Amino acid sequence: MSGKTGWVARGRVLLAEAGGPWGKRGGGESGGGGSGGDGGGGPRNPWNLPPGGGGGGGKPRGPRGPSALDELLRRLRDQFGGGGGDGGLPWPLIRIGGAIVIGVWILLTSFHAVGPQERAVVTTFGAYSRTIGSGIGLTLPYPIESVSKLNVAEIRTIDIPASGNTQNFILTGDQNIIDLDYSVRWSIADPELFQFQLTDPEETIKEVAESSMRAAVSRVDLIGAIGAKRGQIEADVEQRMRSILAAYRSGVRIEGIAIKRADPPAEVIDAFKDVTAAQQEAQSMINQANTYSQQVTQRALGEAQSFDKVYEQYRLAPGVTRRRMYYETMEQVLGKLDKTIVETPGVMPYLPLPAAARKAPEPPAAAATQGAPR
Repeated sequence: MSGKTGWVARGRVLLAEAGGPWGKRGGGESGGGGSGGDGGGGPRNPWNLPPGGGGGGGKPRGPRGPSALDELLRRLRDQFGGGGGDGGLPWPLIRIGGAIVIGVWILLTSFHAVGPQERAVVTTFGAYSRTIGSGIGLTLPYPIESVSKLNVAEIRTIDIPASGNTQNFILTGDQNIIDLDYSVRWSIADPELFQFQLTDPEETIKEVAESSMRAAVSRVDLIGAIGAKRGQIEADVEQRMRSILAAYRSGVRIEGIAIKRADPPAEVIDAFKDVTAAQQEAQSMINQANTYSQQVTQRALGEAQSFDKVYEQYRLAPGVTRRRMYYETMEQVLGKLDKTIVETPGVMPYLPLPAAARKAPEPPAAAATQGAPR
């Protein structure tokens, strides 16, 4: 409205300066048609007589000046640089330039290239309209419709705590304290909900992760949180976060939880390391004992199976089996003993004297010392 008012005021001023649609009138203006006096060189009223006299006397008419409309158009062209001949731009060029600017604006704000890993959320005057998939999307020009592109394939990571030098104390189920560092991997599942449902999605994910981790660690003891039950804690936290974020309608998908460090507080970490080393040594000894027990058991089972096979043969031929068992037993008993064999009469006896054979000879130096005169 202010622009129209300015144009109307500008037109009124120009018309006032021109003296109406028929130009300026002279000082002796009487409003009649027979005076013929304009008193100047401006355009004349078409109903007045020409400068040379009346129209019926046969006298030639003099040259007429420009009309008020021509004067108005000339002043507008001079003011907006459209004179053409006196250095300004002509109106056709201004129209062409404006059309080019509008065309470029429409082209840049109406066509959108969406990557294969992206989704584009379209809003009409700030309200959600639709979601565009990968490819070339067409929308109304800005600011009628706006487009926000989101990468739905990217796996984002949130580290808790954000700095590696910060301690993050959590209470375990046996009333001990553990310093825990972990990370949350997440991605965008629903672009519409992610764009409009949460004010700060990353901060919300962080708070939900901290709450879920504290609830999960409170169910295990210190030793389990440090070592054996890490996988159980990660699965529990992931399930809890998915449930809570689904209730929030956040449009976020939790990809996984990873515990990077689980240690006791720094003030008592040396004592806990000693305890952990002792527990590991005890567990190693238990494993060795179990291994030996299994070896003995397997050997006994093997001997029992062997005895069962011998018994089957004994049932088939008792005499032969008893003799063989006797020979094998005597071989085992007498195999490492000193023996003297005496044959029947008429055969030279063999006396190996194993005790004398096993006696080591004395060194020569010792024998010479014993034989020397005193």
